[in-house]
Amino acid sequence: MRVLIALLAGSLAFAQGDWPQFRGNPQLTGVATGAVPKTLKLLWSWEAGESMESSAAIAGGAVYVGSQGGFLASLDLATGKLRWKAKTGYIGESSPAVAHGLVFVGDLDGVVHAFQTTDGKPVWTFKTGTEVKSSPVVAGDRVLIGSYDEHVYALEAKTGKLVWKFQTMGPVHCTPGHAEGITYISGCDARFRAIRIADGKEAYDVDAGAYVGASPAFGGGMAFFGTYENEVVAIDMNAKKVAWRYEHPQRKFPFYSSAAIVGDKVLIGGRDKMLHCLNAKTGKALWTFMTRARIDSSPAVADTRVFFGSNDGRFYVVDINTGKQVWEFEVGAPLSASPAIGGGRIVIGSQDGKLYCFGGS
Repeated sequence: MRVLIALLAGSLAFAQGDWPQFRGNPQLTGVATGAVPKTLKLLWSWEAGESMESSAAIAGGAVYVGSQGGFLASLDLATGKLRWKAKTGYIGESSPAVAHGLVFVGDLDGVVHAFQTTDGKPVWTFKTGTEVKSSPVVAGDRVLIGSYDEHVYALEAKTGKLVWKFQTMGPVHCTPGHAEGITYISGCDARFRAIRIADGKEAYDVDAGAYVGASPAFGGGMAFFGTYENEVVAIDMNAKKVAWRYEHPQRKFPFYSSAAIVGDKVLIGGRDKMLHCLNAKTGKALWTFMTRARIDSSPAVADTRVFFGSNDGRFYVVDINTGKQVWEFEVGAPLSASPAIGGGRIVIGSQDGKLYCFGGS
């Protein structure tokens, strides 16, 4: 119950309708706080020139997204017009986070960057030991981020100064989530860890039983993530143990997509080409939706619809209660980035270097 209260409080800390970080909020639930039009169409697209696996952030009427071309870009949400571009190393899957008038992102050179949101002016950089694919998350005056050097870092948001670093036993690919002074990671070392934000000391860990590339989504005392052993795992955060495991009875493929949680449902994409909807309490499959290629894109939820991309080059909208398709848009290039939902619009980047914005008339 305490985690559920923190989930709701965390959502209210951001402007209504914004999507200021990967998965939309610090609990990484993938749930939008604003409405999305019932009928969608392509409103604009923007050419970045290089692949975008970084997922966008939306805050204050602006879009922020990283590119493998070696820059972070900011665009006007309404028009798609470029506001500014800031030079970085190649940005892989690290997705920007916006807070305190700054935007933060990591790159494949292992550098964490902070830029001013107004003009893209560099504020500070921090160098980790090797590449950063984790997305930053802001917890008060600290930025939390993982690195492939096997550490989670806490940095001062205003200065980039190291507060602490915590060593794991494998690369930290996931994005750290947080609630009530604790940050949670699902690691490549097969551990689900709870770390105190104040001092970087471990509160507890749980053996997940398999390599994990996905980020944990949590709420109501439960955390959920997929593994490379073809399972979705639920962690009881109060009992500090695995509550259930789900594996499709026929199709044995890894889960790389991060989960979304809404009500009693967990939604997650698989490399089996399917979006899976599971009962959060039992792990029982409620429905699956088949695409034409693997789903590494993490689903986002607004009202009764779930939005996600597939490597089949299509952007899908599916009814969350029935698993039936509502709409699709063919991009023609793999969509491994995750959608961001803000200001009544959905933004997603593709591997052919285009950023797409969908909304109503």
